[in-house]
Amino acid sequence: MRYVAFLRGINVGGRTIPMAALRECCEEMGLDDVSTVLQSGNVLFRSAKGAVALKSTMEAGLRERFDYPARVQIYPLATLQQIVDASPFFESDPLTHSYVVFFEKGLEKQLMAEVGDGDNDGDRLELGEGVIYWRVPKGSTLQSGFAKQLTKARYKDFHTNRNINTLRKVLA
Repeated sequence: MRYVAFLRGINVGGRTIPMAALRECCEEMGLDDVSTVLQSGNVLFRSAKGAVALKSTMEAGLRERFDYPARVQIYPLATLQQIVDASPFFESDPLTHSYVVFFEKGLEKQLMAEVGDGDNDGDRLELGEGVIYWRVPKGSTLQSGFAKQLTKARYKDFHTNRNINTLRKVLA
């Protein structure tokens, strides 16, 4: 099975992991055909194991090798394709950024119940399967009310986000 792993919080905030070292680490964990896309913790690989086992293996391996509290979300590439295809913000808009926020434990539903559709601050939010689709005006991503919700303790360790353009590159 072909998978993608999204690593949370690398190559931001002073935590730098070279992609060559990340690929090597993944290969040492027994993953096959490993490659990375961009510098933001997007790892493509093959494995016969299931996503739950892979998550556990990767988080432990990354913690040991790079000494940080690794958080990984893993999806079969076919599932990622479905998520990207379902984005309501697929069109290109030069005034906004479109993101997919990937959640664990059903927290996307809880967060959407708290924030509604996000039509505040120019944000737009749509609930997806295990994700929230988020469109935000350029230049206001970090200041948006939704971004602030993502930093709350109950959410911050259980999500990661990617720009829709990054996801297209992962799938290419």
